[in-house]
Amino acid sequence: MSPVTTTGERSRPCPAHTPLRPMWCCRACGQPWPCAQARLLLKAEYADDQIGLSLYLCGLLHEAARDLYRLNPDAGPSPADLFRRFVAWGPYRRPVVDPP
Repeated sequence: MSPVTTTGERSRPCPAHTPLRPMWCCRACGQPWPCAQARLLLKAEYADDQIGLSLYLCGLLHEAARDLYRLNPDAGPSPADLFRRFVAWGPYRRPVVDPP
C-alpha cells in the first residue's frame, strides 16, 4: 500500500531517477539523463569504486549514442555533448599532460 499523507490521501511513490530509454530522459524529473539527482545517487553508490563508475558511465554512453542516433540520425547529439553528459562529470581524472 502507498503511504498516507497528512491530509489522509494516498501518496504515489516517486519514480526513481533512472533513464527512460530510448529517449534517455529521467523517469522522475524529465531532464536529460543522468540528471543532477541521478549523478548524486551514482556518485554515492560508487563512492568506493571510482573505476567501476567510470566503466559503467562509458557503457551507458555507448548505449545512449546507439539509441539516440537511431531515433534521430540527422540531428543526434554530438559525441562531445554525449561525453560531457555521461562521462565528464564522473570521477576526477588527471590531465594527460601536466599544465605549464
